[in-house]
Amino acid sequence: MSHPGRARQAEQFRFPSPFSALLCAAALLSPAAQVAAAVSSAAQGALPSERAPPPTYTALVYDREYPYIGYSNTPVDNDVAHLQQRLASGKAKLEFQGPSGYLQSLLKALHIDPSSQTLVFSKTSLQAQMISPATPRAIYFNDDTYVAYVPNTGVLEISTMDSLMGAVFYTLDNRQDQTSHFERETLRCLSCHDTFSLGGGGVPSFLFLSAYNVDKGTVLTNTVANPVTDETPLEDRWGGWYVTGRLGGIVHLGNILPAPPGQTLRVSQLHPRDIDTVDGLLDTRPYLNDKSDAVALLVFEHQVDVHNLIIHANYKSRMLLERETPGSSTRQLSFAQLSPSMQQRFKSLLEPLVTGLLFVHAAPLHAPVSSTSGFDQWFQALGPRDQQGRSLRDLDLRTRLFRHPLSFLIYSQGFDYLPGCAREYVYQRLDEILSGRDTSETYAQLSALERRSIYEILKATKPDFAAFVAKSGSPSAPPAS
Repeated sequence: MSHPGRARQAEQFRFPSPFSALLCAAALLSPAAQVAAAVSSAAQGALPSERAPPPTYTALVYDREYPYIGYSNTPVDNDVAHLQQRLASGKAKLEFQGPSGYLQSLLKALHIDPSSQTLVFSKTSLQAQMISPATPRAIYFNDDTYVAYVPNTGVLEISTMDSLMGAVFYTLDNRQDQTSHFERETLRCLSCHDTFSLGGGGVPSFLFLSAYNVDKGTVLTNTVANPVTDETPLEDRWGGWYVTGRLGGIVHLGNILPAPPGQTLRVSQLHPRDIDTVDGLLDTRPYLNDKSDAVALLVFEHQVDVHNLIIHANYKSRMLLERETPGSSTRQLSFAQLSPSMQQRFKSLLEPLVTGLLFVHAAPLHAPVSSTSGFDQWFQALGPRDQQGRSLRDLDLRTRLFRHPLSFLIYSQGFDYLPGCAREYVYQRLDEILSGRDTSETYAQLSALERRSIYEILKATKPDFAAFVAKSGSPSAPPAS
């Protein structure tokens, strides 16, 4: 069942088809337009939650509404910033290889496996004229970072999750003999990557969009694009994307080319067909492989959804703290130290993150799905695992995405650097739900055995949660039945 609140929110986040893919990256801004000074305390190793960026005065709405985030400052707590430091010190070097240029070397340096490749042919970004069904945009990703490549364009686009700032954007010149330097992108990217502004939020976000709609049995391929979340039914996903793998006859909008002008496509005439390769549909030689893996797409969509919930929770919880007591967003306040009215506001803010982490409103899989790119093996091998060998990365792929339905992004730095009181509230709710003390209908789909398994895995692999449970005096494990 679709959650009505998030469904209404998603209904508002509509974009014209030219923006219908991840990473609506933009024109290079001049270095003078960037605020180049890093926060000094961060340079000395302080955690984002412990530092207070200086006031900034720029055209960005974030610097007016969230000055304690310091979005215009140089990001320092993300994969790309860390790689740039290694490049500058000579500890890393990018190599130009074949038609994809620096792509392979960049993915290796960022610990991104080529099996994560997904291909989108809906037009987007500065390179829109170069994107087509014959020359789709390839996107590669790990837990925090996304790299986009279009053949013969000379630019790689990167978006990554910064622990404090949330979604930040870069480009890398992909021409031989160019200096390996990442250029920070802001204003143009944010014209698309700020979906919460339409819902009364205004925070930077990641995007995963489906470019097609269905109306009365007709596929509309030249219309607005819809954001995809865990709630989105499979039949409404992947318009404008190639999809490889085995989906057991599940109906979706992938692998459908745009209708010629004046013609329509009927859903009844589009018979789902599993394909193992896109070879034959396009020239795959400029790409790293011939896949656009269905399992990679499912994981991709999930983590974009949860990353956005984390970013929203981070920005808004810090805003609430600052409004009540300036400077408090960088102090490690406990939830109990908040005023009763502030606790209530935190509850309203953070419950969507709790339900998102637990896949409460996720659309089911109506048939088994399998990977043919090897992404499933690579992803699951990343761990961590408990003493019984269980992991939150274990895939189910029969009726749902994960075997143990609690998002692996609870291990992410973005989650870890939420204000302490916000993180503590999420732990408190997970403890209540997984222990079985919360008997509300919202979490009724979680069986006692599933709650116990998730609880045990989380306690064994997330020391911060284990410390919270020990401090709170919660039972050692919930009942299994």
